[in-house]
Amino acid sequence: MQHEIEIDVRYYETDGQGIVHHANYFQYFELARVKLLAATGHDYADLERQGIFLVVHSIRCKYHLPAHFGDTLRIVTRVDRVTPGRIEHTYQVFRDVELLAEGSSTIACMDAEGTVRRIPKILLEAELP
Repeated sequence: MQHEIEIDVRYYETDGQGIVHHANYFQYFELARVKLLAATGHDYADLERQGIFLVVHSIRCKYHLPAHFGDTLRIVTRVDRVTPGRIEHTYQVFRDVELLAEGSSTIACMDAEGTVRRIPKILLEAELP
């Protein structure tokens, strides 16, 4: 499963030289995951109301080129692996055709009390329309 979004780099996401601060890529990845989930027909806020919390187990990012204030970025998110216990994503961040960064994350599921639980069947079987 693969999904793409576009975002414009906002001024407050950059440092004094107008370059996107490295930590913001993790926010871009989160936004991309939430949008991918929405594209499959699931709303993250609804999942939380049901006691389903998707939490980051691990995350990484490799930076190739800087993004700047005013750039339009295309984030490609791919679900690489889904098991009963986790969902693994990869991300690529582009400006036009230039690969700026790439990363990956592993997402686990917890209940409202913080107990690890299996990924719900509705998410294991989710597909893009």
